[in-house]
Amino acid sequence: MTTHINYSTSDEIVAAQDVVATEEQASALSMPPLIIEENLRSYLDTEGVGSGPMEIERIGAGQSNVTFRVRREGADVVLRRGPRPPLPKSTHDMVREARVQTALAGAGFPVPNLRCVETDTAVLGVPFYVMDYLDGDVVTSVLPERFQPSEHRHHLVKSAVETLGQLHSLDVRQPPISELGRPDGYLRRQVKRFSELWPQNTTRDLPIVEELGTWLEKNRPQSQRHGVIHGDYRIGNLMFAKEDKPRVLAVLDWEMATLGDPLADLGYLAATYATCESGSTVMELTSVTRDHGFPTRDELIELYAENSSLDLSELHWYEVLALWKAAIFCEAIYTRWLKGERADDAQFSRHLESGVPDLLEAALQRTR
Repeated sequence: MTTHINYSTSDEIVAAQDVVATEEQASALSMPPLIIEENLRSYLDTEGVGSGPMEIERIGAGQSNVTFRVRREGADVVLRRGPRPPLPKSTHDMVREARVQTALAGAGFPVPNLRCVETDTAVLGVPFYVMDYLDGDVVTSVLPERFQPSEHRHHLVKSAVETLGQLHSLDVRQPPISELGRPDGYLRRQVKRFSELWPQNTTRDLPIVEELGTWLEKNRPQSQRHGVIHGDYRIGNLMFAKEDKPRVLAVLDWEMATLGDPLADLGYLAATYATCESGSTVMELTSVTRDHGFPTRDELIELYAENSSLDLSELHWYEVLALWKAAIFCEAIYTRWLKGERADDAQFSRHLESGVPDLLEAALQRTR
């Protein structure tokens, strides 16, 4: 027996279109489903991933790729796939994301164990991969009871920062890690690329985007060294072990990973880190760190500095870059929603009309 997904939406038609039993049912829908059960069951059988009926549950609330937990006899796994087509170019590359995790696992970095990768779109309509389910906690708006003591709150952030430092310490000169990207000129390419993406992704005029792009290029620092960068490193993308003292069990969501300037990760983590003093934005996705006992943003940065030789005096530039990029990325989501291409996302996208300008204003504040 298969358990379908229960969405936090009143649109039952959308929920019914997420998982269907057969190709015949899929062909009758107005939009492609996310999972066709008979196809997935056949695929998992072929790959030797469990047997028998499946129980399927959507997990997480990612605004980019989609993740499901799939349980059947002999297997408890997670399937990760891109959203419904049409997909923007150079995004949602599940094959590359799987390759990144395989390389990092070989270097001893904590990532989920991959079981199989499927490039044939005949199964689900898009490439996807399957990994072992990890029994841990992702911390966003609710703090697990065992992490409530003040010292554990501090250590949760410290563990996150130390894991980021571990990532940045990996040797990027040797394959397969050296094959994950071109680190030279990373910052220049980022500013150029996102400046070009804005007019492609928007239907409205926000002059502050160009203003910030000009500032970023004019004040662009020289990278001090190269490293593996996650691209979306935040507490909500970490899985913590079921232990009293917070320990990162695995880092999740490697869609944006590449080789480049490590401070881009730290700038993103700092810029999106929620504190009781900071104004809220749509990118502050782990709201619990606003509570008493969590480090401030400055203390978070100091935790990274304790084990790093990098000069952090220009970190504000990287924070501006992070918020500016996030605004452009979110604008693409908002535009797709306006066009009806994200019908299953009524909660997040509708807030981006004001959420994107708020991100841009937060970025502008950091230039002063």
